[in-house]
Amino acid sequence: MTRPLFKGVITALVTPFRDGKLDEAAYRALLERQIAGGVHGVVPVGTTGESPTVSVEEHKRIVELTVEVCAGRIPVIAGAGGNDTSKVIELVRHAKTVGADAALVVTPYYNRPSQEGLFLHYKAINDAVELPVLLYNVPGRTGIDLANETVERLAKLPNIVGIKDATGDMVRISLMRRGVPESFCLISGDDPTLLGYMAHGGHGVISVTSNVAPEACVARYEAAAQGAYETAGQWQDRLVALDKALFLDNSPAPTKYALARLGLCTDEVRLPLGPCADSAKPKIDAALAEAGVA
Repeated sequence: MTRPLFKGVITALVTPFRDGKLDEAAYRALLERQIAGGVHGVVPVGTTGESPTVSVEEHKRIVELTVEVCAGRIPVIAGAGGNDTSKVIELVRHAKTVGADAALVVTPYYNRPSQEGLFLHYKAINDAVELPVLLYNVPGRTGIDLANETVERLAKLPNIVGIKDATGDMVRISLMRRGVPESFCLISGDDPTLLGYMAHGGHGVISVTSNVAPEACVARYEAAAQGAYETAGQWQDRLVALDKALFLDNSPAPTKYALARLGLCTDEVRLPLGPCADSAKPKIDAALAEAGVA
């Protein structure tokens, strides 16, 4: 049996800002906290990292900084999505050049390509750069769904090694698992459904909640990975309110609010995102306390 290249809790990192600029000191500290918390990898400049509103220069700097700080201690899966194939290839090529372990590539948003267009998009990336690539399917944000049949075609390509599945569809993974290699990484993109995803054969989660509660998220995953679902359920009960609270407003504003409450970075986001709504803050505070993070 060939094991998947990536598994466990992989944090979809926020990008901390201060006075409109990347706060490198806060970012370094956040990364060290993630490593100390036992996470199994990190994703810089994904959508949680506000990739649509960082410049190309900032994007590349964030990936470089992540590789530098992690220094081989945990894998770095660089966010490299976009809706222009040539620009995505540029970002994936840069990720390889600076030493990232893989790239996470979201389906092209707004363009709404056909399934054949999606296949050709990812094939072009596969052919251009020899770096492991995780597909990222999140129809609620992109307006396009990457069909299981297309995933199965892509899984035959040498550099397409897995998928971040943010559809929340538990049946989907059971059907997908039958058509991809055993080594293909099946990663949930949805914290609250991690336990169900793993029960259906998944290998882990690219997590937003672990920005805030890395140790607890790792404990939930480890219990599930060991088949100790009673213990995993106890962690689920502790974390599920936080999982949901971090999406009470446009992500990552609630996560940045929570991190600011913990004194780890400012709550700044970039327009068109606004700051976390005041109405959501008491619920986030309560969820932090329930998770034992406050």
